[in-house]
Amino acid sequence: MNDDKRADPRFCGSNFAYQYFPFTHFLNDMVELGRSKLELWGIAPHLSVPELARNGASHISKQLRERELVVHCFTPEQVMYPINLAAEEPWLLASSRQSMEEAIHVAAQLESPLMLVTAGRGYEHRNIAPAWERALESLGILADKAHREGISLLLEPLQRSESNIVTTAAELDKMLGEIGRANVQVVLDTVAVTVAGDSVEDYLRRFKKRIGHVHLVDGKPSGHLAWGDGYLPLADYVSHLEGSGYQGQYTFELFGDYANDPRAAFQRCLSRAVASCIRGDGCDVPA
Repeated sequence: MNDDKRADPRFCGSNFAYQYFPFTHFLNDMVELGRSKLELWGIAPHLSVPELARNGASHISKQLRERELVVHCFTPEQVMYPINLAAEEPWLLASSRQSMEEAIHVAAQLESPLMLVTAGRGYEHRNIAPAWERALESLGILADKAHREGISLLLEPLQRSESNIVTTAAELDKMLGEIGRANVQVVLDTVAVTVAGDSVEDYLRRFKKRIGHVHLVDGKPSGHLAWGDGYLPLADYVSHLEGSGYQGQYTFELFGDYANDPRAAFQRCLSRAVASCIRGDGCDVPA
């Protein structure tokens, strides 16, 4: 048995770096690496939201069941695709909301309890207040639909290069308060937290039990790097989270050059996470 199979099952498998490999290749790798839960990136060719909304996701569910895998979080692509929940253009705002509502339907078909969302962005030379209001309305609409489907949304702050609406812990706190829905939780992304000048401790103080998922990713300080390819103290972050009572899932969100050999990068992250746990840095892992 691979030593990585001792890893806490809260380290999710993920297809973020697998876009140049078939979906079944990714699934087989995750089985071999002892994963049981997945965060699935909703992007073509693996999981195209328009295609799955139109034709159904039963074939994906079948592939998961055959391997005894379950979806923990569905993360539809909403940065590279033309999706912007704060768009100024009425047609783009409407199509963005429709696309994300379709994504909620797909998440429900996959029996995912969680779906990740972001607030979008406004034009850089405009007053940000109207874009904020459009994002707030969009997120409220999606939260209500998700509630009807039995799904909680995970609101993830983006880096400033990706958004000008929700990038910091303070902005996230304000948006959550204005949304006012209990089924909207928080994603703690270790790179986004660091780039924004916040800290894991800041998130724990502000959000505590509303942290529903963690993207455990290295950076310099930005990037989507494998554990050890940046300089962020990931073991310390895990220790803070576990010490606070966090019992949710972690995902290694890898992009870039890792796409040529995603398994090696994922396995390295998993091995370092396990080693951190075995040293007693926060995880509870059976020997």
